[in-house]
Amino acid sequence: MKQLYKSIIIVLCTFALAGCQNMSKSDVGTMTGAVAGGLLGSTIGGGRGQVMAIAAGAAGALIGNAIGKNMDDADRMKVNQALDSNNVGQPAYWNNQKTGASYKVTPVKNVTVKHNKYCREYQTVATIDGKQQKMYGTACRQPDGSWKVVK
Repeated sequence: MKQLYKSIIIVLCTFALAGCQNMSKSDVGTMTGAVAGGLLGSTIGGGRGQVMAIAAGAAGALIGNAIGKNMDDADRMKVNQALDSNNVGQPAYWNNQKTGASYKVTPVKNVTVKHNKYCREYQTVATIDGKQQKMYGTACRQPDGSWKVVK
């Protein structure tokens, strides 16, 4: 059974690499994240639980890409403001009039990542085309004051 999972992962990697030349950076990042999430999931448990972990790892990357693709510069600015100004647990809400999407970004926890003490775990809940999607991430404040997603 493990051999089947490994075979599936190898096939996914092959397709991901073969299609890279015609894909945007965002698509390549999503595919890489999906494969990495699937690989990570393959190390968890066994049997049916392992299959679920592989699927969850791969799906997380795809959801994150859908949210990221729909965000424009104004949305990214609002995410930065929420990470800058909101207390842990205090959500920021907004609607994008151009895209029709609505967002809720909540800083979840202050953390240190690679010696950067100004990092925050956060949750984004986006409603895009009537479908609610959740994404978790970690962002760190950069020297210029902007926030960069690191996980």
